[in-house]
Amino acid sequence: MIRVSKFDHLVVPVTATIREVLARIDAATPELFQIVVDASGRVVATVTDGDIRRAMLKGVGLDDSVEACMHRDPITGRDGETAENARQARQARFLPVLDARGYLAHVLSLRRGADGIGPALVMAGGYGKRLGTATKETPKPLIPVGGRPMIDRVMAGLEDAGVPGISVAVHYLADQIDRFVAARENRVPVSIIRESDPLGTAGALGLLPEAPDRPILVVNADLVTRVDFAALHEFHERHGFDGTIAAARYEIQVPFGVLRYGQNGLIDGIDEKPVFQHFVAAGIYYLSPEIVAMVPRGRALDMPRLLEDARRIGLKIGIFPIHEYWRDVGRPHDLLMVEAEMGTPGK
Repeated sequence: MIRVSKFDHLVVPVTATIREVLARIDAATPELFQIVVDASGRVVATVTDGDIRRAMLKGVGLDDSVEACMHRDPITGRDGETAENARQARQARFLPVLDARGYLAHVLSLRRGADGIGPALVMAGGYGKRLGTATKETPKPLIPVGGRPMIDRVMAGLEDAGVPGISVAVHYLADQIDRFVAARENRVPVSIIRESDPLGTAGALGLLPEAPDRPILVVNADLVTRVDFAALHEFHERHGFDGTIAAARYEIQVPFGVLRYGQNGLIDGIDEKPVFQHFVAAGIYYLSPEIVAMVPRGRALDMPRLLEDARRIGLKIGIFPIHEYWRDVGRPHDLLMVEAEMGTPGK
């Protein structure tokens, strides 16, 4: 626990949008929260990264006011009550400590980190057929975007989050990926898992050399993303999930007027080219040892089937909404789009 006396980077006005709050949370690393103040500077609420992700599941948008997801009755400490403040901070992970007038005196924070975060499995064995000739002689994870192979970006994000080790599952053009990993300046131990036959999106979990004793991150190697894996770990632990699915918001626009009508066949209205939003699986999963133990060795298994089987036996499967940059590179136009976006700051 640390005492933060210079806390301007942890304070946001109640007039801020959620997008602005997220920018401040990103800039306030390693903390995952902001303290909300009114026009006079008095503390009125707190908001965490988890609060925002839970609000996203309810349809709250990033351009909505922070008031849509902030906690209006936060736990606070009193300046001078040292022992009681420390006790409350350990329970809440952070504690705004106020003076007698309600202004922020300092903040007690259990430093955000990746304590306890599990190892990672990077899925890099696919054929990448949808990319056409681009993957004829090069495995998709080694295709560069923004001057770096996609798998290098994924592995760097995992290393930044503090994972203790990375396994890479390979099949198609496996030797190329093996050589890349061997030549890369890895910051954690990296091992290669070879699939003699394609094992689907979850089957490689059955080939892990040792059964994990804590949750494991499973990440597709064909993603370009800034997802905070340490935040995913904290979200998973805080909610007591057995499995957590990272989910990206996906929009579909119907290019026609959609008719609304009643059972009598009479028109209630027409929605011209409406846009529907859904959360889709983003190719990132955090799975408990119990779920990993359900994967048979050497047999093909896809992730949706594994998670549905886990849910059916009573394990808790939750959703972690992504607000960070995320792109799945599946088709040629996806590759072109990501290349164009790599010139955008923050990507």
